[in-house]
Amino acid sequence: MKTASFTVHGTAEQATRWNRAAEAEGHRSAGTWLGYAADAYLKARARAGLPLPLAWRKGRLSVALSTGEAVEVWGKVAPPFGYYPGTDARLYPGFGKRYFTLLYMPSAKLIATFQYTGQCKALASELARLWVRWGGSEPTEDPAPLLQRFQREDL
Repeated sequence: MKTASFTVHGTAEQATRWNRAAEAEGHRSAGTWLGYAADAYLKARARAGLPLPLAWRKGRLSVALSTGEAVEVWGKVAPPFGYYPGTDARLYPGFGKRYFTLLYMPSAKLIATFQYTGQCKALASELARLWVRWGGSEPTEDPAPLLQRFQREDL
């Protein structure tokens, strides 16, 4: 099993509480206990129906424009989603006050176009919850009601 290492900063009081909790639950260290606590938090968040946090980074996206042209563009990526500055018909150079299009990367399917990047991120988080529910395959549930809600909030 591959492992990752993290550094967590906390106050002396927090460290004491974390060490006590780890010891009480039988963990070898506060680090292993913090890992289980973080996983439990994310599971509870998913059960409560809250959007999953996605880690966005710069990346290249393959986009099929409505003009039939297939292009590679720079955008933000949080697999399986990505967004780029532009619409399905036009690309914008760089990020600015324009439109942004969210797409599902495995199928290069354009999902929605919004005025703000935050709206792309929020919809991707909502759709990620559906995506996780079906074990990583593209959701079989129709996302139309969710898209309509986001379009109403965009007005």
